[in-house]
Amino acid sequence: MKHAIYQMDIVAGKPEENRNKVEAWVKETVKRENPDSVVLPEMWTTAYTLPELEQLADKDGEPTSSFLQDLAKTYEINIIGGSFANKKDGAFYNTSIVVNRSGEVVYTYDKAHLVPMLDEPKYLTGGKKKAEVFELDGVKMGIIICYDLRFPELARSLALDGAQILYVVAEWPTVRKEHWKALQIARAIENQFYVVSCNQMGEYDGEDFAGTSMVINPWGDILKVGSENKEETVVASLSLEKVPQIRKDVPIFSSRRPELYT
Repeated sequence: MKHAIYQMDIVAGKPEENRNKVEAWVKETVKRENPDSVVLPEMWTTAYTLPELEQLADKDGEPTSSFLQDLAKTYEINIIGGSFANKKDGAFYNTSIVVNRSGEVVYTYDKAHLVPMLDEPKYLTGGKKKAEVFELDGVKMGIIICYDLRFPELARSLALDGAQILYVVAEWPTVRKEHWKALQIARAIENQFYVVSCNQMGEYDGEDFAGTSMVINPWGDILKVGSENKEETVVASLSLEKVPQIRKDVPIFSSRRPELYT
C-alpha cells in the first residue's frame, strides 16, 4: 500500500489558497507516484488562526468534505484528509476526515485532546465520541490528531480493535520535536502497527513547526522521514504482512493482563 504524505507549508488564514495548493499537489503526486493513499496535515485549511475561526472555519464539514470527495473520485485515491476547523452545533471542532477511492466519506473524528500550549481549549471543543477503526482497501486503520499522540490509551484502543496502520496528522512545534519522534516510535512498537504521520512545516505567529513527517514500521524502524524545514512529499510503501508476523513473533496482545492495569 503506497502512501504519499504532504508535508505542507500551510498558508495561514487562506482556506481557498490552501485548497488550490492541495489540488495541485494531488494532481502532480498522482501523476508522478501513483499512490494508493495521500495524507494531509492537521488544520491544513486555516493553520492555527484560532481567533478567526468564525470567519474561516468550515460549516458542518463544508466546503472541505466535498472538495476532498471530488479529489478522491477524480484521481481514484484514498485521502487521509488531515484535519480542518469545523463549526457544528454552535461550537468549533478540529475534525479529521477520511475519504475512499469512490469519493465516499468513510470516517470522521473530532480531536479528543486539546493542546493547552497552543490555546486550543480557549477556542475549540474536544471531541465527544471515541476514536474508532475504519477500513480502506480492506485494511483496518485508525487516525489521531497531534496532541492525541501523547495519550497511549487512545492508540492502544485502536490496536485492540484491529488497526494495522495509525495515522497521526499534526501541527507539532519544533520546540517539542524530540517528543514527536520518540512518541511515534513508541506507539509503533507497543502496538505493533505502522505509524504514518504528516506534520506541517513552516512558521506561524512566532511558532515554528517541526516537519519530520514519518513512516515507522511495526518493529519501530523508521522507513522514511521528512526534513524539518522543507515543504515536500514523503513517499513510502507499507508491507502489511509484517503486522501479523510481528504480532506472532512477539505476542504482546495475548500476554496482556488488563485486569491488573486499573
